[in-house]
Amino acid sequence: ESTYKPFDVVSSFEGDPFVGHLSTPITTSNITKTYLSLLPAYQSGLSPLLRGINIGFVHGYFLLGPFVKLGPLRDSQVANFVGFVSTISLIIILTTCLLIYGFGTFSKTKTVKKNVIGILSSKGWNQFASGFIVGGFGGASIAYILLK
Repeated sequence: ESTYKPFDVVSSFEGDPFVGHLSTPITTSNITKTYLSLLPAYQSGLSPLLRGINIGFVHGYFLLGPFVKLGPLRDSQVANFVGFVSTISLIIILTTCLLIYGFGTFSKTKTVKKNVIGILSSKGWNQFASGFIVGGFGGASIAYILLK
């Protein structure tokens, strides 16, 4: 009988096969954990409103480019403005989706223990969505101004 155990690259998370998560060299590395902890959604010390502004700004800023360069009016003189309006429209749609998700997820009246991330409540999620739309409008506006 051999006591040789081959090296498992993929194994169950913390040895528990019932967790539903696999430990891989990517998911359990310190680089991945550090990178994820620096993202605005997981960064400690930010209010839900500031998380929403930060995430919305990035989305608004980077969504303008594809609308301007790949849109149907890309060769016209109004491509930048049409891209800006399209970006604002998409930000409104995404904010509506955030509000619908928050209403469906957090509307149940049950006691929720104090969570580390403040967006995991009805009030926090609404603040996050409000910050997202403000940040999205700001990011799209800055990108539009820079394109002029």
